[in-house]
Amino acid sequence: MVVGVDVAKATFDVAVGLAKAGKFQTRAKVANREEGFKELMIWLDKHAPEAAVCMEATGIYHEALASFLVQQGKTVYVANPAQVKYFGKSQLTRTKTDRTDAKLIAQFATSQQAGPKPMSPWTPPTPGQRILRAQVERLDDLKGMERMEANRLDVANDAVRDSVETSLKTLRQQIKALERRIDKHIDQDPGLRHDATLIASIPGIAKTTSASLLAALGDLRRFDAPGKLVAFAGLNPALRESGTLKGQVRISKTGAPGLRAKLYMPAVSAKNHNPIVRAFCERLLARGKLPIVTVCAAMRKLLHLAWGVIHTDTPFDANHARHHSDSTSHASGHCALA
Repeated sequence: MVVGVDVAKATFDVAVGLAKAGKFQTRAKVANREEGFKELMIWLDKHAPEAAVCMEATGIYHEALASFLVQQGKTVYVANPAQVKYFGKSQLTRTKTDRTDAKLIAQFATSQQAGPKPMSPWTPPTPGQRILRAQVERLDDLKGMERMEANRLDVANDAVRDSVETSLKTLRQQIKALERRIDKHIDQDPGLRHDATLIASIPGIAKTTSASLLAALGDLRRFDAPGKLVAFAGLNPALRESGTLKGQVRISKTGAPGLRAKLYMPAVSAKNHNPIVRAFCERLLARGKLPIVTVCAAMRKLLHLAWGVIHTDTPFDANHARHHSDSTSHASGHCALA
């Protein structure tokens, strides 16, 4: 038995299946803060004391509740919203409310745990990982604002140009200061420093990308296979064809779009400077693959290499990586990064 929780910013809804097929015990609009968490524990003790709890990954809204439940000794699963969505379509779900979503999550989690590949329990990020993620997300915000102001400067009227220039100067100062804070934070956290050093040893991945990967992925050791890391990033290939219609292999794009965007330039660099990635992409080009396809393949290869250095606890070594290079990487078809 698994309890489903549909989490929003301010509230969450809860549902657990009953012995009678299709019937649920539910609780609606519980406050998504500490008093609501305690209320949920009382509800769980009454209706499903031994049950695990499953919720969707909803940005950061689910994390406080998930962490609280783990602290209380509950097993927590955090599902990919895309998986729950497609499961709902397979069940011909027509109604969409917070309460029905909680029921759907409970059904999805129960079916997953009964299947051949059950979900792995969720592990809370460390305090250091939380801080790094907040810092990197703020850095992304500042860089986005910098790009917007730079675009405005290109067309600014003389009456406002000085204002835009001042704003740009301030933003760039904040960006540099935050980058220094991120470097200092990683350097002062032994676990983050160790993993960042391993990942940055891969040609094509600089310190900035290493920090972004650690912020987005947390501890890469939670992925027990490189393919799961690739799928998390939405870079796993997905073939779509039916009958006589032969489709193309495209990336699934069911993962994190921001992570894919941040891997693009490192992949371009790795095609030129990483011997493993360069040789791999050259083989693909020789087989007639388009350059954009090789960039996507390079992005996947970088994730494989990042997984490898973390799981072997060894800096990048071209000879070792070449010997253990994953020949199963797919690269045919079209690639879009959005």
